Amino acid sequence: MNVTAIIPAYNPDKKFLVVIEGLVQAGFNHIIVVNDGTDEKYKSLFDKVRKNKHCVLLEHEENFGKGRALKTAFKYFIKHYRDDIGVVTLDADNQHKVKDVLNCVKSLQEHPNDLILGVRNFNLENVPKKSCYGNKLTSLAFKVFCGLTISDTQTGLRAIPTYFAEQLINTVGERFEFETNMLLETKEYKIAIREVPIETVYINGNTSSNFNPLIDSFSIYKVIAKFMCSSFTSILCDYALFILLNALFGFLAPAWSLLIATVTARLTSSFLNFNLNRKLVFKSKSKTRVILAKYYTLAVCLIILSYWGILFLSTQVMVPEVVAKMLIDILLFLISFRIQSNWVFG
Repeated sequence: MNVTAIIPAYNPDKKFLVVIEGLVQAGFNHIIVVNDGTDEKYKSLFDKVRKNKHCVLLEHEENFGKGRALKTAFKYFIKHYRDDIGVVTLDADNQHKVKDVLNCVKSLQEHPNDLILGVRNFNLENVPKKSCYGNKLTSLAFKVFCGLTISDTQTGLRAIPTYFAEQLINTVGERFEFETNMLLETKEYKIAIREVPIETVYINGNTSSNFNPLIDSFSIYKVIAKFMCSSFTSILCDYALFILLNALFGFLAPAWSLLIATVTARLTSSFLNFNLNRKLVFKSKSKTRVILAKYYTLAVCLIILSYWGILFLSTQVMVPEVVAKMLIDILLFLISFRIQSNWVFG
């Protein structure tokens, strides 16, 4: 087997040993187990793992989280087994069946540069509502804001190519949010995502899971929230400068004071928005003059789209102008986010 299996474990039960035995029988020669600060009463299970010639046991003195456990395993893998084409990660509770693990491994062998996800069917009756709604919400956020179509964002069964596993060692996230960040990193490293259907297994309604769909998917929502704050700050700047400058140049003819106030306020607020998005939201490292040109090209296009959109809704569909502007602004907000994240700031 030219793929290494990785199992992060925290306070596992006896099914944990069943998982390992299944992997050994399936032909895995390299199995990395990470004891992530397990309580003393569970340690007899890890003593059996330590005696298994196919296993390497790595241990944390305290519980650092699944993300840290995976990164600990990746480091060991890169140092000792990097001739393998990659790793396959799975959970210790036997929710991932050996046949599904092997299907993911086969997919990685056929596509050694891609990230392989073992995806479940969330429309089945046995799926807990928390898992169903949480996954669908996060999948929608990935699609709308990140341009990634992923049907199971929470799956722990993943086959990861060696190159990508090495990059993931430095990825932010110590707990479950690391797995969300892993999906986001595929865009950074231009890693294609492939999905392999697997059996949908939930033990005791998944009550033992510590995954929180909102908190642990915060990596996505955090960027969106910062983008909204950047936009709102720029709007406040625009209005404040407009009022101030209109008053300062009130001695001029109304047309001139209005022109000076409008143009200055809009240029200043847009440049503020550009810098906030570049430095705080998307953290772009591209050359300033290049992304500045892209940013203002997008800004001009959005102004034109806004005008024609409001005009169409108000004159052809007979939507009140205020409502039309609100609808168009929401749509353009989503479009602007996608284009800025993918094209302007990369």
